[in-house]
Amino acid sequence: MSLTSEQWKELADRFKTIRLTTQEGHLERKEIQEAYKILGLDIPTYELRPLLDRAFGAKEIMDVKDVVQLYVKIREEKTEVTKNWKVKSVTGTYKTKSAKQDAVQHTIRFEEEVAFVDFINKQLKEDEQLMHLLPVQHPSQLYSELQDGLILCKLINLTVPGTIDERAINTGEMHVFKRMENLTLALKSAQSIGVNIVNIDSKDLFDGTAHLVLGIIWQLIRIKLFNQINLQHCPGLFRLLRDSESLEDLHKMSPEEILLRWVNYHLAGSESERTMINFTSDVADSEVYTHLLYQIAAPEHGVTLEPLNTRDVLERADRMLKEAEKLDSREFISAQDVVGGNHKLNMAFVANLFNKHPNLPGPDPEVEETVEEIPETREEKTYRNWINSMGVDPYVSWIYNDLQDGLVLLQLFNAIQPGVVDSKKVITKFRNIGGMLAKIQNCNYAVELGKQMGFSLVGVQGKDIVDGNRTLTLALLWQLMRAYTLSVLGKCTRDGDVPTDKDILKWANEKLRSSGKSSSIHSFHDPKISNATVILELIEAIKPGVIDIELIKDDDSEGGKLKSAKYAINCGRKIGAAIYALPEDIVEVNPKMVMTVLACLMAQDCKMKAST
Repeated sequence: MSLTSEQWKELADRFKTIRLTTQEGHLERKEIQEAYKILGLDIPTYELRPLLDRAFGAKEIMDVKDVVQLYVKIREEKTEVTKNWKVKSVTGTYKTKSAKQDAVQHTIRFEEEVAFVDFINKQLKEDEQLMHLLPVQHPSQLYSELQDGLILCKLINLTVPGTIDERAINTGEMHVFKRMENLTLALKSAQSIGVNIVNIDSKDLFDGTAHLVLGIIWQLIRIKLFNQINLQHCPGLFRLLRDSESLEDLHKMSPEEILLRWVNYHLAGSESERTMINFTSDVADSEVYTHLLYQIAAPEHGVTLEPLNTRDVLERADRMLKEAEKLDSREFISAQDVVGGNHKLNMAFVANLFNKHPNLPGPDPEVEETVEEIPETREEKTYRNWINSMGVDPYVSWIYNDLQDGLVLLQLFNAIQPGVVDSKKVITKFRNIGGMLAKIQNCNYAVELGKQMGFSLVGVQGKDIVDGNRTLTLALLWQLMRAYTLSVLGKCTRDGDVPTDKDILKWANEKLRSSGKSSSIHSFHDPKISNATVILELIEAIKPGVIDIELIKDDDSEGGKLKSAKYAINCGRKIGAAIYALPEDIVEVNPKMVMTVLACLMAQDCKMKAST
């Protein structure tokens, strides 16, 4: 590895002692830290000093080629993955450029590459279909190992089990076409579980566009870690509530807020007087972590407070991680990540600790019914996943709480019809006094926009959304999702008009007939849809050869229908259709979701025709 011509130019532009034409020159010791920053490697002075002493002794002026050689060595040491998860105490970044926008630079953090590779290696090591790819030996190899889509597909199923029907995954020797199919299947499946893939396509993954690849992996890890932070998986969560709070208040907290409260709950029972309010500076000295580990560990694990006897923060962090290792929880972070306060990786470390060792006793039998959570319905989950896949901010964890200020709803309207939202009418900051009225005003504006777009919102007011009215909130969300689906379809038509339900049904039947199929449907609730045969035949008509006929069984049992529906949905995603529906929606012939499936297939058919 050496510097690119652009990196040499950046150095020569800044330091006149470097000649660009010959790539020669020198730097003073005091200039090296700045030079490394230009190259994307930001190292604190206390870490850089001993590295320079070892490499150059007492010299004050260094040959630039020696400085570059040390830079290369530091990068390689930082990205080295070892079996016992010990990373050298060096942190840094490097910059990449998007293949689509060469003028845009993106910063990649080495420690995140290392953490994600370690996670993938550990979590998927038993998968026989990945034996030729794992373990990834070096973070720089991650991008090439992902090119056939297998690791990403498996990672998605690790995140939300059963998302991808493995019968739809191409395996064995694969040419580029088959690899791209797998990557498309992975992308569209990730989208269906709430991953934001806006402006990302399978070519970005195949090309190994680092910031996009890492962004998707992080979202999958985050979803996996946060999926279990609820009363269903941990009934003892109610113990984090304060005297004046109810279960509804738990829904109002983000997963990050719940994790912070969990840490502070255990700190309150420890000898420490500390509290934790962030995942950066509050954990940098390892005191909070050391006490937390001691509190959540069962006695047989032998976890101690010994790290607190160490004065050096880096060494203390390393010893703290050895205590975490006793709980099989030394994941995501190195000692340097703790001291450096990497928010993302520290949050993942805490979430992993919570999932493995919550140490929150469940409710007593006499109060068990009062703390029972009403699980998220299939419909609610579908809408939530769709919303999050649109790239809204903030992330939506519970729709009845996270839509209350109207801001996410207005982002969705803007996604459906760019520019439709007048920013002057939107309130983005809420005060304690008058904040509720401001939220109602935003939600009233959202309802007004819905009516302008032809939504049926009779009797719906902004206050209904603020109050978390389930029926009316779901009614608005369905019409938003429908409008978005049709807007995507409208962009694919020649005249840009939004197709009607009749247009979609007409397209489906004509497509089936023109490809020699005998099937036809009369409506979105036609019982013939139940076994998924119509959908499978449509997909085959759009892209011949994508359906493996050998896998289609003539089985009209409930289980047989579900298997066929799952395979159909996955094959639809494999050809590029953004399908959010679940197999149960097809088997039950849910007309709303069936409409979205057919509309998405129609849109993909139009796109594929336009590209040929």
